[in-house]
Amino acid sequence: MPVGSSATSLYYKHVPRKILISAGEASGDLYAASLTRKLRQRWPDADFYGCTGPRMREAGVKTVVDAASLAVVGLVEVVAHIPRIYGEYRKLVAAARADPPHLAILTDSPDFHLRLARRLKAAGIPIVYLVAPQVWAWRQGRLGQMRRLIDELLCIFPFEAELYNLSGLRTIFVGHPMIENLAKRRTGEAPDPNLIGLFPGSRSREVKKIFPVMLKTIAEISAQRPEIRFEVAAASESLAREIQDLLVRSPLREKGRVVIGDSSGTMQRGFAGMVASGTATLEAAYFRLPFVLVYKVSWPTYFAARLLMRVPFLGMPNVLAGHEIVPEFLQHEAKPTAIAPSVLQLLNDPAKREQMIGEFDAVIEKLGESGASARAARAVLAEL
Repeated sequence: MPVGSSATSLYYKHVPRKILISAGEASGDLYAASLTRKLRQRWPDADFYGCTGPRMREAGVKTVVDAASLAVVGLVEVVAHIPRIYGEYRKLVAAARADPPHLAILTDSPDFHLRLARRLKAAGIPIVYLVAPQVWAWRQGRLGQMRRLIDELLCIFPFEAELYNLSGLRTIFVGHPMIENLAKRRTGEAPDPNLIGLFPGSRSREVKKIFPVMLKTIAEISAQRPEIRFEVAAASESLAREIQDLLVRSPLREKGRVVIGDSSGTMQRGFAGMVASGTATLEAAYFRLPFVLVYKVSWPTYFAARLLMRVPFLGMPNVLAGHEIVPEFLQHEAKPTAIAPSVLQLLNDPAKREQMIGEFDAVIEKLGESGASARAARAVLAEL
């Protein structure tokens, strides 16, 4: 029977399917939720369960483990949380044993998910991995493990497909899910020339280390531009409370406000920004917000990461461009007196702004067209 026939479509819609789908952090939650919605269009009767964030729960995925319990940043910091994370891992394994899925879709978070994949694969469950572990950046030794465990790898950066296919992993470039999600959030709002957007990260530990540096940088900038205001993007209500607690103790509290769950709005309203590492760097590039990257972790984590890193940049716009578009202020270099002049240049120098925005456009073009979730869903359908 032809795959595209109406009889086949009807068959796929009404054969019950169980799919374990798991994401460990905010960006993975967003991508997994988008994929779930596309798969539900094919299989309205499918049963999705796993490790979920708020967006996956909105998409109808039943929660076995809350993704918030896995949100730990740092190579060293994670040690204290291992007992709790191991407990969550065991919950997922037990759920898969009690109610075996036809397929597992694991999203990003390789330290957790590659361990989970080993148990699922041993039980005969096919593994689709969405958002490839960045072995091109660090920990290349994972490649052999990935070849053994992953049936199909769905990568979001174009250069990854060639790399992984050459290693023997069946890999499909689906494009970056960010494109389709952010396209819906364009407001057409003109940036405010006196507004700086602050994006201190999506985890509590990041906020505590990075937001105070950003606040002190605003103080340095205000000495030259007293009219400057700022807006802080908080990924959740709990993070907003932490940010607000730090803000109320600052002499700058009247200049700033905290916005919850609308980072894309802040990126479009802001004239310049300070962004922690992560998906937010690509989102800022997409919305053409000139910014500098600011990031700090514990010193043991920093030294360990420097030993393992195989790329010269932390920010994905710089990695994809192959050179520094965005100034990076990391660890001991993340000093307000060093950061402020770069931000002031983005506020005051039209030529510098246009150069950075033009390079952002070239980077975003490399990520492919909208429709990544639909392409990923077709790949999952083929795997099933």
